[in-house]
Amino acid sequence: MPDLTLTYPQLAGDDAAERLLVVGPSLGTGVAHLWGRCAALLPPTWQVGGWDLPGHGSGAPVTEAFEITDLAAAVRDRAATIAAGRSAAYAGVSLGGAVGFTLALDPGPFDAVVTLASAPKIGTPDTWHERAAYVRKAGTAAMVEGSAARWFAPGFLERDPATGSGLLIALQHVDDESYALACEALAAYDVRDRVASAKVPTLVAGGAHDVVVTPDQVDLVIDGVAHLPPAEDPAATAELIITHLTQEQR
Repeated sequence: MPDLTLTYPQLAGDDAAERLLVVGPSLGTGVAHLWGRCAALLPPTWQVGGWDLPGHGSGAPVTEAFEITDLAAAVRDRAATIAAGRSAAYAGVSLGGAVGFTLALDPGPFDAVVTLASAPKIGTPDTWHERAAYVRKAGTAAMVEGSAARWFAPGFLERDPATGSGLLIALQHVDDESYALACEALAAYDVRDRVASAKVPTLVAGGAHDVVVTPDQVDLVIDGVAHLPPAEDPAATAELIITHLTQEQR
């Protein structure tokens, strides 16, 4: 297992909160920018902490290959320390959701999982390897146009240019090699034959306009959003997380 020293930005609440929610990012995004507005809408009795992918947001770049299981192990271990016996849950977007499916199989401190715009297998290995090679050649700045089309529902960039442009500008500063290695981790990721063995309740939700993880691949569809629900509709995302986690505590 590679030595993944992930960073864990604090988004809301503190160690005195009753419950811990750990949130995870999508490929190409920093967790604070993706989840910040949504985290502010979650109950004040929750501590919300995120984690950043290597070379994304506050994450240090890496040059060694890693797998989705490596990310899940690092997040699981860190969450166990932060939770310190408190109830804990996890929610992740896209690649962060892939970590969520993996955690549901070996949850450690987590008693519930929410995956957003994610699936037990995302895309095809060939597509991910092609993207990794392209980014190594052209850099993450070359991903902006395609990501804008995949990430956001029609009209979002006009309705909320600050959020959309902020995420796309941050994408240009993601470390090229770290992004490519994350693509290769997604190429190897496939838990379709294991997902039925999830050990904790797992909500699988996605956007009505998502072309990456299409609505037929999820159990709950969020209207008006595409691939980044916490940024596109923070209130709806917060509501579905609260509902799922509250139900699981009953």
